[in-house]
Amino acid sequence: MNKSVNWFFDKKTKWQEAYQELRQLALSFELTEELKWGYPCYTLGKSNVFLIHGFKDYCALLFMKGAIMKDPKNILIQQTENVQAARQLRFVNLEEVVKQKSVIKSYIKNAIEVEKSGVKVEMKKTAEFKIPEEFQTALNEMAELKTAFEKLTPGRQKSYLLYFGSAKQAKTRNERIEKYIPKILDRKGLDD
Repeated sequence: MNKSVNWFFDKKTKWQEAYQELRQLALSFELTEELKWGYPCYTLGKSNVFLIHGFKDYCALLFMKGAIMKDPKNILIQQTENVQAARQLRFVNLEEVVKQKSVIKSYIKNAIEVEKSGVKVEMKKTAEFKIPEEFQTALNEMAELKTAFEKLTPGRQKSYLLYFGSAKQAKTRNERIEKYIPKILDRKGLDD
């Protein structure tokens, strides 16, 4: 138990009791409890295995390599279509957590086995992501933008493509592209 993580479990939320139960399950394994991204994260060596987090309608265990875990109950959920590796095990109340203790433990055990095996999740290549039409036009019209974009790391390229492409209206896509052209030309990522 890592005292620096206690505040997460002590704060009053609708998931407080479920979080505490999930923590006890997590601590029954030989994992290190750390605070990462503002959430309790359970690690094996230097590798993140899973974290506990919550949203408006559910709390969850987020398995970092959930996409390659065994899922005999078919209960692992891909949070959004753009999440490639992680999968969630979701709960809507404490009773669900208590009722599924043995299932949760088996999924944690499998996550640890996957991490120990060294198997990696095959991630989509940047070329497999759709380039929004408006951004493709900008790349075609500005050679320096195309060059700068191609020099970005694959992760930064994906972030831009996902952000630009997530806008439903062409007007919004164009506004986003215009706003971020200077950052791309400076070879900076979306969040730099």
